[in-house]
Amino acid sequence: MTGLVLEGGAMRGIFTAGVLDVFMENGIRFDNVIGVSAGACFGCNYVSGQIGRTIRYNMKYAKDKRYCSVSSLIRTGDMFGAQFCYHTLPMELDKFDEGAFIQSGIPFYVVVTDVETGEAGYHQMKDASYEELEWMRASSSMPLVSNIVTIDGGKYLDGGISDSIPLKASEALGCERNVTILTKPRGYRKEQDRTLPLIKLKYRDYPNLVKAMSVRHIAYNEQFEYCLRQEKAGSNFVICPKSPLPLGHVCHDPLVMRETYEIGRSEANELMPALLRFLGI
Repeated sequence: MTGLVLEGGAMRGIFTAGVLDVFMENGIRFDNVIGVSAGACFGCNYVSGQIGRTIRYNMKYAKDKRYCSVSSLIRTGDMFGAQFCYHTLPMELDKFDEGAFIQSGIPFYVVVTDVETGEAGYHQMKDASYEELEWMRASSSMPLVSNIVTIDGGKYLDGGISDSIPLKASEALGCERNVTILTKPRGYRKEQDRTLPLIKLKYRDYPNLVKAMSVRHIAYNEQFEYCLRQEKAGSNFVICPKSPLPLGHVCHDPLVMRETYEIGRSEANELMPALLRFLGI
């Protein structure tokens, strides 16, 4: 089986959106898709076959305070508005094609972090019901700027805390060949989070979460190295930007978003011949 693995990175995920649109335009399908944070939020549009949806709504609502703003963080506890981003937008303003998502037959997994255990959880989204979209919100809820998401009694935050590049999880699902889309260049290595003192204070009631955050940089770098080793071994195909992207976790400039999206498209088109050979197409 083939798997598609999508790293997070908040707004850097727009690079991934560009790659995925090229995949859809070329009719490239996978047997499984697993995404973290923005990789989950934007990857669902690949499963539903909605070319251009990610870049369209991000550019349209880039400056909307309901979408992403400090005022939203102050008022609600979520920088990325929980109701607006994960329910109003996909259900009313720029509709997510739930029917196509279901009919695709592609299992779609989102990664979350259990704040009680500090460990990763992998939830298969079946549809776009309110509760299922809450799993996507949980996967994308970055520490310090998001509320803890409670689902069925469990408490969750950003999947990137515990499994930023879920290649091993994809392999465990039976995918012998994987395509991994990263939002950082090959030379990137993560350093310890400078906000760790704040994290220790805010999440003092969740020691396992704090522990996971304190070693997140080590775990990330190990996952990154594993991803590259699997590439050399011939079982993983990596697509990533050649240099740091022109945006960070947050961006309110539609032109910079478009630039990032086009970088993703360019990278995907450049690598398309090699990718087709890897997939045996």
